[in-house]
Amino acid sequence: MSWIKKLFGAESKPPLEKVVPIATVELPEDREPQQLYGDQVMRKEWMESVIEGQGIPVNKHLPCIESEAEVKVRAPTEIAERLIALVAVAAKGEGIDQASLDEFVAEKKAATFFSPAEATFMADPNPSDHERLQFSWRYESAWVMFWALQYIETPMEFPGDCCDVPLLVSSVRDTDNLAAKGVHVTNNILNEADLIYRYHWAVRQASIDGNEPPGGLHPGVVMERHQALNWLICYCDADWDDVGTDT
Repeated sequence: MSWIKKLFGAESKPPLEKVVPIATVELPEDREPQQLYGDQVMRKEWMESVIEGQGIPVNKHLPCIESEAEVKVRAPTEIAERLIALVAVAAKGEGIDQASLDEFVAEKKAATFFSPAEATFMADPNPSDHERLQFSWRYESAWVMFWALQYIETPMEFPGDCCDVPLLVSSVRDTDNLAAKGVHVTNNILNEADLIYRYHWAVRQASIDGNEPPGGLHPGVVMERHQALNWLICYCDADWDDVGTDT
């Protein structure tokens, strides 16, 4: 019996200063100067220095992401529901038997937690190998939700390896109220969102150039984290299936 079936019972980054008054940032010559909050500028410069220190290419022309003064972070209950849904679809992609999966969904009262694409996948008795593979990657998105709900207190680890799936699944399975701890402060979430945005550009640029991902970045982990973090900050107010990962 695999560990996933057993788990389902079938067997520091320092904080940035608070938002400061509006600053004017000079953009490339073909764009007008843009009014930005000070935390946006500080965060961009800080993350660029982190990435440069890791030997990973930086695109200085990538803009700032949202400010703490203007962003909206998802509520703890909504994040917890998304976490449960992501673990469930990833487990189905992994190959857990349907009876165990149905039991998990019933115990968590999760039937309404799934996005349209997830609901279609969950209802399919014979999804393709490609679909299973794609959804199995959702463990990495779930790990972001797990972190956001403060089950990991430190900043997220470098996105070079897959997350601790056994810890993730057992914690989600055994915790009655996943939203109980609340959510990391907005500043911490924005730090992670800014960093993964710049990592993702480096991964995509390497692919365009025909090179391996720089610095040991894992493209799949980076992609999933980017979508999850953008969802957390309500990027373009998009629902889960439509969240973009622009770079």
